[in-house]
Amino acid sequence: MLCVGRLGGFGARAAALPPRWAGQGSFQAGIRARRVSTSWSPVGAAFNVKPQGSRLDLFGERRGLFGVPELSAPEGFHIAQEKALRKTELLVDRACSTPPGPQTVLIFDELSDSLCRVADLADFVKIAHPEPAFREAAEEACRSIGTMVEKLNTNVDLYQSLQKLLTDKKLVDSLDPETRRVAELFMFDFEISGIHLDKEKRKRAVDLNVKILDLSSTFLMGTNFPNKIEKHLLPEHIRHNFTSAGDHIIIDGLHAEAPDDLVREAAYKIFLYPNAGQLKCLEELLSSRDLLAKLVGYSTFSHRALQGTIAKNPETVMQFLEKLSDKLSERTLKDFEMIREMKMKLNPQNSEVMPWDPPYYSGVIRAERYNIEPSLYCPFFSLGACMEGLNILLNRLLGISLYAEQPAKGEVWSEDVRKLDCHFTIRGGRLKEDGDYQLPVVVLMLNLPRSSRSSPTLLTPGMMENLFHEMGHAMHSMLGRTRYQHVTGTRCPTDFAEVPSILMEYFANDYRVVNQFARHYQTGQPLPKNMVSRLCESKKVCAAADMQLQVFYAALDQIYHGKHPLRNSTTDILKETQEKFYGLPYVPNTAWQLRFSHLVGYGAKYYSYLMSRAVASMLWKECFLRDPFNRAAGERYRREMLAHGGGREPMLMVEGVLQKCPSVDDFVSALVSDLDLDFETFLMDSE
Repeated sequence: MLCVGRLGGFGARAAALPPRWAGQGSFQAGIRARRVSTSWSPVGAAFNVKPQGSRLDLFGERRGLFGVPELSAPEGFHIAQEKALRKTELLVDRACSTPPGPQTVLIFDELSDSLCRVADLADFVKIAHPEPAFREAAEEACRSIGTMVEKLNTNVDLYQSLQKLLTDKKLVDSLDPETRRVAELFMFDFEISGIHLDKEKRKRAVDLNVKILDLSSTFLMGTNFPNKIEKHLLPEHIRHNFTSAGDHIIIDGLHAEAPDDLVREAAYKIFLYPNAGQLKCLEELLSSRDLLAKLVGYSTFSHRALQGTIAKNPETVMQFLEKLSDKLSERTLKDFEMIREMKMKLNPQNSEVMPWDPPYYSGVIRAERYNIEPSLYCPFFSLGACMEGLNILLNRLLGISLYAEQPAKGEVWSEDVRKLDCHFTIRGGRLKEDGDYQLPVVVLMLNLPRSSRSSPTLLTPGMMENLFHEMGHAMHSMLGRTRYQHVTGTRCPTDFAEVPSILMEYFANDYRVVNQFARHYQTGQPLPKNMVSRLCESKKVCAAADMQLQVFYAALDQIYHGKHPLRNSTTDILKETQEKFYGLPYVPNTAWQLRFSHLVGYGAKYYSYLMSRAVASMLWKECFLRDPFNRAAGERYRREMLAHGGGREPMLMVEGVLQKCPSVDDFVSALVSDLDLDFETFLMDSE
């Protein structure tokens, strides 16, 4: 399902293999067409017309959200959660009374599924539904299910039923690899809570988990909290760039795109000025994570967090980051020199490159060199054209066809939602006891402009790329055919989860793919090749410096979650790490780490995006660069990677697609080669 407007979402339901998504009725029923002078396939046409809201509710029996009968009204969440909680109690009894064996894992997965079916759906509805009553009911369901999960994580009898299985070598050896992996993942989740410890230590672990949750919430709120300064301390001619509040100026961000150097400097120094409370919160959060990791048997929090990932341990992560930094250093210096020259050209009085300069000046260089104006591209990227492009690509690569389906009454929450019978996970896929497959349902949220009376929804190049990215996540979930929902689709290690989505970005930037769908919504004219070439080349402007910045952030994250007590204050560590891994000077009396919100959700895992991009880059070059529609490579990608979700070791899946075992050096080389201007075939002959 896809929403356009302020809120967007993509919901899709997978069918049995081979996937072919078809609806009970035509999507075009009840929609008004807009006159355009090009023809589209049914799926393209469906997304280039505006739903006529008054017709959507006229036919058919009213269903609940996503076809869940209880959710035809907000009160249904209470019914759904109570039903899930009753089923949970029965499954816990079954798990504790069943002799250890493969059936134990199936019961645990069904237990997880019964809770996730409510929790995942509620997680989405609480932020996406326009009606407060639905959002509040979903929030309450999340709290209720969360309380049950905490209770289960401290249920010693339940833990022991799984422990009996995993401590019996004969039984473990009899398990197939996916079942064994899922059992170990459930055990890992148990032991994070310290359930395997004695009573006193177990209570300590529970207390630390609660404390970490509270500190995380407090720190996260503090990362966005504005700073203020007395008006008279700011030069009068720049005050209008900020919000006034009496005698003070409020600084609520870095204003990184502001043309005035002084505005950016002031914003940087004020917004990043250290807050004592936030500093203490971060120190306590890092210390508590370290204490919990040690309590449950790990030398550092990073060692605990990296269990089961591609990297496997913090030593490999730091090796990856250090080698990448070394390979980038010369290119980064050239980028900084290019920025310095542009700064000197525009501001001869002060040409030293400071941390607040790269985002603005790289944009200036990009505009001057390539003249990329998004409005020139939008007419070629109507939503219908982009959906048709995805349909063509997925069909030729994976044998999949997308079909638009008319939503049933009450199934969606806005007339702007589009349904594909074809990323929030609403329901994970799994093999049920009766042999049927529980089909996954996913939602992708996109912020897209509304259509107008004279034009369909038109996407900027960035929006188009993001649509392809998010569809990569959807395909990961939709095409997973795991036995267990606990490891379906994107329920996999963090440094692997972004591989399918980033891979789709490479397709979105290949002219051979873009040429299949990018047509002017009025004239049918294809997007000229030289426009695609310029767009792709422009993304490489100062890209080394951008990547170097990500290396710095990732290294800082690793050090913060490494050996404790930390050898220095978090600010001193920031200064040292910035000078080593980035190169631009640290600015005294600033503490960027206090705005580093990803420390909460991606603690010790911030490197993951770089690692995922490295894997995706290798997949692109090895499998699809010569022919982006290579069906044999597509089938191998699906069979060896997408089908397994998180049910196999991530490196085994990577090896299965690449047909070789990549090294850290291979990953680094793949990332660095992406920065070469002549890397992709469609850049060679600009027309």
